[in-house]
Amino acid sequence: MNDQLSYYETMYILRPDIAEDEVTNHIDKYNKLLQEFGGTILDSQMRGKRRLAYQIAKHREGIYVQLSHQGDGQHIFKIEKAMRLSEDVIRYMTVKQEGPLPTPRPSNKKSTSESENKDNSDAKVESQEKQTVASADTSTSSKDGTETKENAGS
Repeated sequence: MNDQLSYYETMYILRPDIAEDEVTNHIDKYNKLLQEFGGTILDSQMRGKRRLAYQIAKHREGIYVQLSHQGDGQHIFKIEKAMRLSEDVIRYMTVKQEGPLPTPRPSNKKSTSESENKDNSDAKVESQEKQTVASADTSTSSKDGTETKENAGS
């Protein structure tokens, strides 16, 4: 038996015609089964309803669920067997990972967009200052002593 715990990611697709509370029940069911079989859940996310690349069991859409977990590998056969026997799971796949997946950072779109706008306005001010300096540097004197300015943009 392997004493080292490995990282795994299981993606499964549920039928699109089941209710949202049933989807939550399925997610809880597989999370509990995984823990009962000796796995440790790292992350469980419902990715939402998406269009399938090809038709599966007369369904063109499916509800995607991503499950990141850690264990010795013995729990995978048992969890996949439970998914195989369920009529609501139309596809599943487990992949072994090299290490833990990075934890997603909580995004705050309002503060992010405000800081981006501030950065963009700072960049515009800097570019305007550079253009002013560049146009001042491009002035040349002609033979008769009059100054002419060349266009910095050309």
